[in-house]
Amino acid sequence: MNCIKVYGIRTFSYHGCLPEETKIGGNYIIDVDLWCDFSASALTDDLSKTIDYCDVNRVVEDQMATPCKLIETVAYRIVNQLKKEMDLLEKVRVEIKKVNPPIDGDVNFVSVVVEE
Repeated sequence: MNCIKVYGIRTFSYHGCLPEETKIGGNYIIDVDLWCDFSASALTDDLSKTIDYCDVNRVVEDQMATPCKLIETVAYRIVNQLKKEMDLLEKVRVEIKKVNPPIDGDVNFVSVVVEE
């Protein structure tokens, strides 16, 4: 099995439990690992026989655009949409990092990981 990695997808989104988070928004970084057999595309140089990075980015941006209280919810939505749209996908891992979360302390980010 092969792995495609699309890392560092940056979005400005409106997720959070605090009212301020849904009004002012915040920065997020999303990393996606996609396991699939892309040997046919490697041998034929045919994009249609693998997973298109642009499609992965589109799914992430679409799901990040719909506000939720929890990034856990958004991560599951991304995983489910990728599985729905990508027939070659055998396993997927999504990590969402919430940059500079509004918590008491000096924290670069918090993150959740969903792997299926």
